[in-house]
Amino acid sequence: MRIKQKPEDFSVKESYRFDEVASGRHRVYLMDKQKLSTFEAADRIRDAFGLKPGAISYCGLKDKQGRTEQLIAVDGADVDMQDPDLRLKYLGRADKALSAANITSNRFAVTVRSLDESSVGPLNVAAAEVNRLGVVNYFDSQRFGSLKHGQGFIAKDLIRGDFEAALRNYLAKPSELDRTEDAKVKTFWRDNWGHWDARVPFEGSRKYHRILKSLREHPGDYVRAFLQIDSDYRAMLLFTYQSYLWNEGVRRYLQLLLPREHLFPMKYQAGTLLFHKDADAEVLRSLRDATFPLLGPDTRITDPKVQEAVDWVLGKEKLTLQDLRIEEASRLLFFKSEERPLLVLPQKLVIGRTQKDDLNRGFLKVNVAFTLPPGAYATLVIKRLFHFAYKEESPQQIRDSWRAPVEERDGQSADTAYAPRGPRKAPAPTPPLSSAPQAARRSPAGKAAPAPGRRAHAREAAPVREAPPAREIFHAEPVKSPGFLERQRQKKDTKEQARREQAAKRPESQKKK
Repeated sequence: MRIKQKPEDFSVKESYRFDEVASGRHRVYLMDKQKLSTFEAADRIRDAFGLKPGAISYCGLKDKQGRTEQLIAVDGADVDMQDPDLRLKYLGRADKALSAANITSNRFAVTVRSLDESSVGPLNVAAAEVNRLGVVNYFDSQRFGSLKHGQGFIAKDLIRGDFEAALRNYLAKPSELDRTEDAKVKTFWRDNWGHWDARVPFEGSRKYHRILKSLREHPGDYVRAFLQIDSDYRAMLLFTYQSYLWNEGVRRYLQLLLPREHLFPMKYQAGTLLFHKDADAEVLRSLRDATFPLLGPDTRITDPKVQEAVDWVLGKEKLTLQDLRIEEASRLLFFKSEERPLLVLPQKLVIGRTQKDDLNRGFLKVNVAFTLPPGAYATLVIKRLFHFAYKEESPQQIRDSWRAPVEERDGQSADTAYAPRGPRKAPAPTPPLSSAPQAARRSPAGKAAPAPGRRAHAREAAPVREAPPAREIFHAEPVKSPGFLERQRQKKDTKEQARREQAAKRPESQKKK
């Protein structure tokens, strides 16, 4: 099974509320975005209108891989953006910034693709289980992007007091899965760590301006430099590790409450999760009412089984609750303790009829819609419904899915062309060199080279039919994007060529003598 092959496959709409105040300083907008995280969208708006860090508030974070509508508020400025992937609609004014209190629920519409008959058959039984038992309210893989991209838990560096390691992981640890300019910026600082006056030849370095300015003015003061990271993102770095501790604690708590035969495992980005497929009435009632703490130095626990689960996860991580206090900047970097519901019960769950998958030939697709409270993960509901068919993609599988956009040659969009596909059939065997298109073999001088063991005049025989474009693309080597200087040279050459062509079109009487 696959989800999020196109932005339209994963749609989220916030149900929100805010008190409109005509004279309020915060302008409230409905933001419609796709293929952008909430952080990336806020950064784009802030950069476009010269806003200060912290000027944009929102109710919660929304998925990058999908199409989402959410509320944002801009402090003290009118903005407007109507880009293809980011649009704003003005709603009114408020007298305070937005927070999680302004959102009541999220409505999800998800298209699940690349299914076969065996995946669709058990779906009704799984839906009945979800309606009866609920879904464990874990944090899903998208919360742990730092693990996916090789940065690890930056909060662990902060707990150890190693702010240089934390800053290295944030600023100078490029991801092999990142194909944006940000990876080039991080590669540059990985190779030039400590040389803060070095000039970065990439525009993407602007987002790190405050950090680099601090390091130039106060070399070696990594605490000060780390605190230049946007406050919302700093909080997210801590919350990522806190979310992991919560997941591990809840997994252990379920093992203490339920027999092994009532649980089943499922892999995710940070390890393995446990879900329940059955429970007696008494245990189910307790699970529906239960909460589990997001750990902080001030956490207080009264339930003995919760205490046992917390002790287990802290022992596993070689921590105590007091270790979660970051002394170097305790007022700006802190783990906030709060309770999180153990289960989430999807509301208005609707499963559409099975249809042919228009992106993955020979497979089926199903549309699923439901409503969740704030903070719950729709992807977990989908995984629970299709747990018999779901597998977490490895980094290698993600890289393998980056195929050249074959469909673009047939007039399809780039979004569709780059979308991951369902299981592929084995490719046709590559034809021998003697039958390959002669034009595909070039000498260094750019002239066609004769096939090995043949004379040059053999090429004058009947022309060889070229292989179809799709086969060429599947076997092509990945093309490296040009560097900064190469792009500048290409722009100059293109302009010069355009001037020459324009001059050639002029009448002789208008040409300069």
